[in-house]
Amino acid sequence: MMPLWLDLLRTPMAAPETPFLRVMRYVWQGLCLALATTIPLLAPLKHLLDVRASLLIAGLILLTATHGLIYFRVKNRADNGGIGQPGEGE
Repeated sequence: MMPLWLDLLRTPMAAPETPFLRVMRYVWQGLCLALATTIPLLAPLKHLLDVRASLLIAGLILLTATHGLIYFRVKNRADNGGIGQPGEGE
């Protein structure tokens, strides 16, 4: 039985973040922030933009979800890329 701290040291960590992944993360965070600020402002936006305000928010939701799925898939692939096959290197 190995101590917990030693077991945690042997656990694979996330892959180093590449510049491409960093940009993708910043874009995703920006989309989330934009969506979080436009939803409470729906009433003033509807007054200014009429029906286009709802379309704007719907587009932000779709864009945020799509970019998030792509980002997390690429991030997961990068994290799992550095992990060797079971039994390798032991």
